Amino acid sequence: MLKNVSRALLREGRKVYKHKLHSKPNFTKNNYDVVRGNYNYVEEEHLNYFRSLLGESRIFTDLSDLEKYNVDWNRYLRGASQIVLKPKTTEEVSKILTFCNHHRLAVSPQGGHTGMVGGATPVFDEVIISTELMNEIISLDEKAGILTCLAGCVLQNLDEYLAERNLIFPLDLGAKGSCQIGGNVSTNAGGLRVLKYGNLHGNVLGLEAVQANGVVLDFLTCHKKDNTGYHLKHLFIGSEGTLGVVTKVAVQCKLRPKSLHVAFLGLQSFDKVLQTFYKAKQDMDEILTAFEVIDAPSMDLVTSKLELESPIGDYPFYVLIETTGSNEEHDEEKVNQFLESCLKKHHILNGTVTGEISKARGIWQLREKIPEAFKYDGYVFMYDISLPLDHYYKLVDDMREYMGDKSHRVYGFGHIGDGNIHLQISVKEFSPEMKSFIEPYIFHQTKKYNGSISAEHGMGFLKAKYLHMMKTPETINLMKNVKQMMDPNGILNPYKVLV
Repeated sequence: MLKNVSRALLREGRKVYKHKLHSKPNFTKNNYDVVRGNYNYVEEEHLNYFRSLLGESRIFTDLSDLEKYNVDWNRYLRGASQIVLKPKTTEEVSKILTFCNHHRLAVSPQGGHTGMVGGATPVFDEVIISTELMNEIISLDEKAGILTCLAGCVLQNLDEYLAERNLIFPLDLGAKGSCQIGGNVSTNAGGLRVLKYGNLHGNVLGLEAVQANGVVLDFLTCHKKDNTGYHLKHLFIGSEGTLGVVTKVAVQCKLRPKSLHVAFLGLQSFDKVLQTFYKAKQDMDEILTAFEVIDAPSMDLVTSKLELESPIGDYPFYVLIETTGSNEEHDEEKVNQFLESCLKKHHILNGTVTGEISKARGIWQLREKIPEAFKYDGYVFMYDISLPLDHYYKLVDDMREYMGDKSHRVYGFGHIGDGNIHLQISVKEFSPEMKSFIEPYIFHQTKKYNGSISAEHGMGFLKAKYLHMMKTPETINLMKNVKQMMDPNGILNPYKVLV
C-alpha cells in the first residue's frame, strides 16, 4: 500500500536561489529579422491627451518603470515602448484605442505579462495598455456558478474569492499568482486541469471587447445556451489581442470538490507512462482531474536550480496525478486500488500519495516551478506542442539526438491528459544561428507527427512566421480578412500571430 507523503517535499516560503537572473536582454528588433510598421511615434501632443484622460498617476514614461513592461517574463525579449497606460474602465480603453487608431499609434495590450511566446511584449515602441488596474469582480451568481469580472483580475485572486463561496475557477496555471483573466482568455489558456474542466473556449459564457476604432462590443451574456446568431465572442478567445482588447469576462465556475488526492509516481519508461495513463482513465475517469508527466532532465532542473526535492528519489520519468470528487472515502479507495494495480502490473516503480492539501500543494510545486527554473539554465528555447500520445515523447528524443552537444539540456514535461508537451532546449546563450538550427526543424518534426506547434500559449511574436505550417493558405487569408475588417490600420498588437 502506498502511504501518504511523510518526508518534507518543499521548504515553502524561503527559497535561496544561487543563480543570478539573466542580464537585461538585447532589444528584440536587434535579435530578430523584423521591420517596424508604418506607425507614428508618440509625441508630446499624444502624451498630453493621455494625461488629460488618465491623469499623471496612471501614465508611466520613466525608463526604470517601463522595464518590467518592455521585457518578457523569461527576460528573452525586449521592446522599446516609451509609455504605459493603465485604464480602469472599458470607457477609458475605448477612448485610448479611438485616439491611437486615429493617430496611427500601434498598441500592445498587456495583462499579467506571463506569456511564453512574446504575445504581450512590445517589439518596437508600441503604446502599452496594461489592464492591471481593471481588477474588479462585477458579480457572482452563486446558484448558477457564473462569475463576471474585469479583465485585469488575477487568476489566483479569483479562485480564492470563489473558494470562500464553495466554487472553483475552471482554470489553473503555474503563473496563477500574476496572470490575468483577460490575458488567459486572449490566449485561450489551457493549464493543468483541462482534462477535467476543458479550456476557456468551453467555459467563457460571454465577454466584452473593444475594437481598434474604440467601438465596444458587448457579448457579455451569462447563458449557457444562446444561439442567436454567430458566436462572435470566440473571435477574441485565443486571438492574442490582435482583434480587440478584452475588458470583461463571464465564466462558468464549478462547485469546489470535497475530496482531493495527489499521487507522485516514478516510472521506468514513457511506455509505462502511457500504460499508467490508460489505466487511470479506465479506473478513475470520473474523478481524474490532472495527469502530468515530467522527465528526468526536467526534474533535475527544478531540483538543482531551485530548493526543491523529489519525495521518491530518482527515476527516468515521473507522473503527477490529481483526483477530485465529492466523496472522500470513495475517491481514496479508487485511488489506492488504482495504484496497487499499477504496482502489480509493473507500470510504476515507486510512488507516494496524499490527501492532505498542504502536502498536495508541495507535490504540485515540483511541476509548477519548472518554468521558473528556466531562468537559471542559460537561454532556453521553449516549445509548446500538441502531439498524438503515441508520439508524445518521441519528439524530445528526436531533438536530443539532433542537438547533440550543441545544447546542455533537452527535456520535456506537460499535460499528457490533453496531449500537450512543453519541450525545452537549453543552450549557453541566444544566437540567431542557434535559433535557425532549431527552427523550423522542430516544427517540421511536429507536423510529421501530426501535431500542433502551439498547444496553449498561442503564436505570439516568436511563432507567428510559422503559422503557414499549420494553416492552409485559404484559412490564413480568411484570418487576414477578419483582421483587416476589424483593425484596418493594423494598430492592435502588430508583429503577432499574423505577419
